[in-house]
Amino acid sequence: MSESDHCHGTLIVHLSHVLECTEDGCVVLDSARHDLLLTCDRLGSACDCLPSLPADERELLSA
Repeated sequence: MSESDHCHGTLIVHLSHVLECTEDGCVVLDSARHDLLLTCDRLGSACDCLPSLPADERELLSA
């Protein structure tokens, strides 16, 4: 990977294993291209994945 092949967005891994990048136009969702990688539970209630979990599991994930 060249230094120019880099994304400044954050790669988000959802509970369903779907990947998403915060950078507009990023279509290569490879962790090697992103300096920051978060699981969606770190977004707190901002992620649509979390309401489907029971409240006690949401609390454990966001701790």
